[in-house]
Amino acid sequence: MGDLHRLIAFDLDGTLIDSRRDLAESANQVITELGGTPLPEEAIGRMVGEGAAVLVRRALAAAGLGEAPGALPRFLAIYDGRLTKHTRAYDGIEDAVQAARRIARVIVLTNKPVGPSERILGSLGLMPLFDEVIGGDGPFPRKPDPASLFAAMERAGATATRTLLIGDSAIDHETAVRASSRCCLAMYGFGYVMFPRERLTGEEWMAAAPGDLPAIFERFTAAAG
Repeated sequence: MGDLHRLIAFDLDGTLIDSRRDLAESANQVITELGGTPLPEEAIGRMVGEGAAVLVRRALAAAGLGEAPGALPRFLAIYDGRLTKHTRAYDGIEDAVQAARRIARVIVLTNKPVGPSERILGSLGLMPLFDEVIGGDGPFPRKPDPASLFAAMERAGATATRTLLIGDSAIDHETAVRASSRCCLAMYGFGYVMFPRERLTGEEWMAAAPGDLPAIFERFTAAAG
């Protein structure tokens, strides 16, 4: 565990792990069972980030299907059985997290429920690297509401300027903005393709690959003190 007066929070899907194929195949199985035509993996990847209920609703709408009451539980059951069938950590992410741990308390901040998140991290050997996993099924509202990040900051004894949120989507960026924390956008993640560029303020750090993160952590340390 690093300096408890700094906090580095990582998003999960599209930032630490490439889970797009497992999410897409799970959603497409639901679509197929309801009589629809499967969607491209890339299209479903653009729907990820705001929790399973939003993903399922968007996928069904894109497939031209109406709302189905059993679609969400069916998706969750399917996905639970394939969490790490194709999901992998991004190359270089383990080294990046190790670098983060040398300077800060390091957590995962995701809209995915804690249970599946910890199972994935455990399967990939990443779980011991994190001091905490905060999921979308906890006591706080989901991102982009900053309440969970504020709570993590308090536990770390970190101010907003000594907090860095790393994520690949507009949801992560908005969370950082609303918390007044520092932000790094994971351009390599599958959520970044949908990021509205007009939201960029110029204050963000940009990581084209996980290998860029250690240098960004050095800049964060210098700026945060």
